[in-house]
Amino acid sequence: MRPDDFKTAAENQWCPGCPNFGILAALRTALAELGRHPDEVCLVSGIGQAAKLPHYLKAHFFNGLHGRALPVATAIQAANPALSVLVTTGDGDCYGEGGNHFLHALRRNPDLTLIVHDNQIYGLTKGQASPTTDLGDRTRLQFDGVESEPLNPLAVALISGCGFIARGFAGEIRHLASLFVEAVRHRGLSIVDVIQPCISWGSHPVEWYRERIETLPDGYDSGNWNAAFSKIVESNGRIPIGILYRNGSPKPCFGDRFRERMSEASSGIPEFPAPAAVSAFLDAFLVESRP
Repeated sequence: MRPDDFKTAAENQWCPGCPNFGILAALRTALAELGRHPDEVCLVSGIGQAAKLPHYLKAHFFNGLHGRALPVATAIQAANPALSVLVTTGDGDCYGEGGNHFLHALRRNPDLTLIVHDNQIYGLTKGQASPTTDLGDRTRLQFDGVESEPLNPLAVALISGCGFIARGFAGEIRHLASLFVEAVRHRGLSIVDVIQPCISWGSHPVEWYRERIETLPDGYDSGNWNAAFSKIVESNGRIPIGILYRNGSPKPCFGDRFRERMSEASSGIPEFPAPAAVSAFLDAFLVESRP
């Protein structure tokens, strides 16, 4: 596979020069490197500029409601584990409207990759503060500056048991592609929070972020939980990118137990249960649930 194999003919609606183009290029590169065919990939999104990405990448996709991408993706992966399921979302879509689903996805640990275009602003709706906007930043709605502390989603993910946590930068396409490759290979929920400056409504230009981005050093131990926590919450004005945490002993994934029961009922079909097996499972559920 080549990155161009994942291109579509859809007219792109992003602003010229938007860093989202870097994320799109990195994802096409990563899927080609992984040897995935478009038929083996499913993208799920909600609402926002980030949620338009599935229109521009050739694969199966489901474009749903604001903040509701994760439960749909969880169901798709549970029903058909042969697919590589990826969620492409924004900081408002995932951490704001979808914040409850984000928390419960961390609990369930579905085998999917969550890619968050984190520009610290609501871009599609023209510039109000998002959950990750820095304290004091002035926006088109918060005229006197944001008064609430920003959410640290990667800290939430770490203390909630997420097994793969990374941060990338849309301006470092090759590095970002390598993070996507490792995230897809990880079994369980993997999160890649991508610094994606909004060139129309953001508080800082792309160069402001580029000056503060730093790649994790070679000696950094991504398997050390305490080191990961310290790196994620540090506030020294730098923005570390790379694999911040990777658990070498992944916990069970959501859907595994269901598929095991279906496999037993369908004489060993491991990936997609036969309709008769599903009917038998539902019949048993109805019998067991009666008073």
